[in-house]
Amino acid sequence: MASNEYWNEEIETMKRPDLEKLQVERLRKTVEIAMNSPYYSQVFREHNITPESIKSLEDLQRFPFTTKDDLRSHYPFGLVSVPMEKVVRVHSSSGTTGNPTVVAHSQKDLDEWAEQVARCMYMVGCRNTDVFQNTSGYGMFTGGLGYQYGAERLGAVTVPAAAGNSKRQIKFIMDFGTTVVHSIPSYATRLAEVFYEMGIDPKKDTKLRVFCLGAEPHSEEQRQRIEQLFGIKAYNCFGMSEMNGPGVAFECKEQNGLHIWEDYVIPEILDPVTLQPVPEGEVGELVLTTINREAMPLFRYRTRDLTRFIPGDCPCGRTHRRLARFQGRSDDMIIVKGVNIFPIQIERILMGFKELGMNYLITIDTVGNNDEMQVEVEIGDNIRIDDYPTLQNLTKEITRQLKDEILLTPRVKLVEKGSIPQSEGKAVRVKDFRKNH
Repeated sequence: MASNEYWNEEIETMKRPDLEKLQVERLRKTVEIAMNSPYYSQVFREHNITPESIKSLEDLQRFPFTTKDDLRSHYPFGLVSVPMEKVVRVHSSSGTTGNPTVVAHSQKDLDEWAEQVARCMYMVGCRNTDVFQNTSGYGMFTGGLGYQYGAERLGAVTVPAAAGNSKRQIKFIMDFGTTVVHSIPSYATRLAEVFYEMGIDPKKDTKLRVFCLGAEPHSEEQRQRIEQLFGIKAYNCFGMSEMNGPGVAFECKEQNGLHIWEDYVIPEILDPVTLQPVPEGEVGELVLTTINREAMPLFRYRTRDLTRFIPGDCPCGRTHRRLARFQGRSDDMIIVKGVNIFPIQIERILMGFKELGMNYLITIDTVGNNDEMQVEVEIGDNIRIDDYPTLQNLTKEITRQLKDEILLTPRVKLVEKGSIPQSEGKAVRVKDFRKNH
């Protein structure tokens, strides 16, 4: 099946007209499947959308957008297009407000996802002779199992190490002869720190050669630093739970944009305000339509991610378009250590404490090589700033509730009323001091 360069040469190097023909065929089929979902059956009736009405990719413009709110308001299974007996896995996104966004998978979906991730990993040189170590969290988060199945599909020895416990990670890397690692960028730099603290030079004393980076935005400078610290190549990955998870787009060895697999999704880049296509090469919001998924297809899903198509052909020979490094999001979501957080989530917790005032500030900064979040909040009139036992217990309880809500532990700092500057217009609730933001 695979040549030296390609996992699936026929698909990866398909001529553009043939690829677009395949997209139209798969779009028709996906519409047919989605007509069984409670949500889309109604949407299609309202917009006179049928499989027969799709003649070209331009017909996609007739479809309304799907948003995260649509998924939440039809939680949990309102967008499922197959009988529940065919659903074998459910994933949900991290750190959402209220109902999470849930994605259901059939066995075919999981097989296709494994194939998709295997294609990505093969593209950057991973083979069945590799030992692959996954430092991503398992569970509802898609990064763990997505890479797990992709690496197994390749035939690599797979180490599901999960997140954290750096000394244990290093022991496995050393003892198992790990060659490929999947990690979030901030953890990769932390892992390097622990290596050097232990007196081990990962460049000389390990067999590491490839890092797959994903789940959080990172700068080109951060990537280069990781490459220098480990003496490896580090490749950028894009994925989101609504689109399966990791593997939606991935860099090739050229490291000049992420190939988005157009036999799995139809990508559009639109102006986030007008929702009209932007000129080729200009930045806009990435909108995705799944065309190779049966349990829960999504049409024109607004990702809120800002990027652009890179014009021209890639020297690697793959014909699937490339996305530039993501420039952020069109909404107010912040990503810390791979977790999606909305400021309103924090506000809701804080406002549940009668001892607190209304004014708060969230700051995110890079301390060492790790992202750290601080939540600074003013106390109310009913509590004194010198009442240390009360403040200590309050801080502890706020921290616990925030951790339960946003899945990471921020530093909580209680301050005197009036000490957080209030802005004239719209309140500044978040200050992000990280260099790549």
